[in-house]
Amino acid sequence: MPSRPAPSPPTTVPRVWHPVGDLPARVYWRRRLVALTVLLAVLGGAGWLGLAMLGQRDGDDAAAVSGTRPLPVPALERVVPSLSAVATPDPPALPTEAEVAAPAPGPVAGGPCTDEMLGLEVRTPGSAAVGSKPTFELAVANVSAVPCVRALDKGLQEIVMFDGAGTRVWGSNDCFPEASSDPRTLAPGEVVTLPIVWGGLTSEPTCTAPRGAPPPGTYVLRGRLDTKVSSDASITLG
Repeated sequence: MPSRPAPSPPTTVPRVWHPVGDLPARVYWRRRLVALTVLLAVLGGAGWLGLAMLGQRDGDDAAAVSGTRPLPVPALERVVPSLSAVATPDPPALPTEAEVAAPAPGPVAGGPCTDEMLGLEVRTPGSAAVGSKPTFELAVANVSAVPCVRALDKGLQEIVMFDGAGTRVWGSNDCFPEASSDPRTLAPGEVVTLPIVWGGLTSEPTCTAPRGAPPPGTYVLRGRLDTKVSSDASITLG
């Protein structure tokens, strides 16, 4: 019967650290050192590569946050602006005591009469016969406290008549305009009456339409002295 090979001795820690073989022990120890060195180099290289990749990813994330990708704006900032962006108006300057005590500038004596310094009124006889030639008056009064100068030229005087529906019936400057130069100095409270005669016929600004006597009824008269306009007065034709 052939003989069986002798079983190999069991592997134990002492046998690993103290191998037994045909070669000298230093050969086996040199092999172990080479294998251990290679293993440590592989583990060290893998660790360094992992740290490098982690550092690069952190750098990319930081660059993306600070450079290309804007930080999200909080919801409250989108609705309510920051206080630094709200412009605060400067408070209005308060008047000084001298400005408060100083009287408001009034009309200058001897200067021009403004519309606010004048009163203007149309005076009528109240009634007139159809086709008659009544005389109207423009009453100009200086209602200020100082004398002033106003031009009372005939070209600046006008009375216009309207019917009850507001249609223009007649104007004193339509067919017979007059021109004159008449600057007047009006004393405080002084009233100057300027007579204007109506021929009793209708007219329009070009005086080209047929003219005729307006029918009986109540009409409105409105006066003007350049830019000053009077209140309305009435006349009844019968």
